[in-house]
Formats: sequence, C-alpha cells, structure tokens
Amino acid sequence: MKKIYFILCILGTIFPYYNLYKFLELNNWSMEGFWRLLYENYAVSMISYDLSIAALTFLIYIIYTYWSNPKKIFRYLLPFFVGFSLALPFYLYDTYESN
Repeated sequence: MKKIYFILCILGTIFPYYNLYKFLELNNWSMEGFWRLLYENYAVSMISYDLSIAALTFLIYIIYTYWSNPKKIFRYLLPFFVGFSLALPFYLYDTYESN
C-alpha cells in the first residue's frame, strides 16, 4: 500500500503542474484569468469548492494533531505548497503502518 501512496505523491505533483504549465504556455506565461476560470461555471465551481473545503479540513486536522510537534507539522504542511493532491498521499504514505 505504501508503494501506491508513493505513486500517488508523484502523480499528485506531476499532473497539476503539467496543467499549470500548459495554462501558462497558452496565456503567454501570465496568471491573468486563472482565478476567474476557477469559478467559470457551476461544474468547475463545484469541484473547486469541494477540493478547497477538503484541503482546508485536512490542513486543520494536521495543525490540530501535530501542534505539539513543530517538526511534524512542517513536514506535513510543506506539501500544501504543491497542492492537496500531494499533501494527502504524502501524509498517508508517511503515517502508513503495515500490519
């Protein structure tokens, strides 16, 4: 299972940044319009809010759980700079204990 989490960490980094690269390439390396497109229609808004709330919930959980251990908090907060698609698989990978 740990190998699957590791693969998801890699995919959670590559796929979002590939799409960001393609967006920037298409828009002359400008972020203009990025946030507007995030809520362009109801379907995209639904996914954006869903992921935003899930990521916020996980972030609050990490801070609450590891408040007494700043080294662990930093290790789990750092992947949020890449995105939730890396943060969650990384947390599962790092805390996985096989039976």
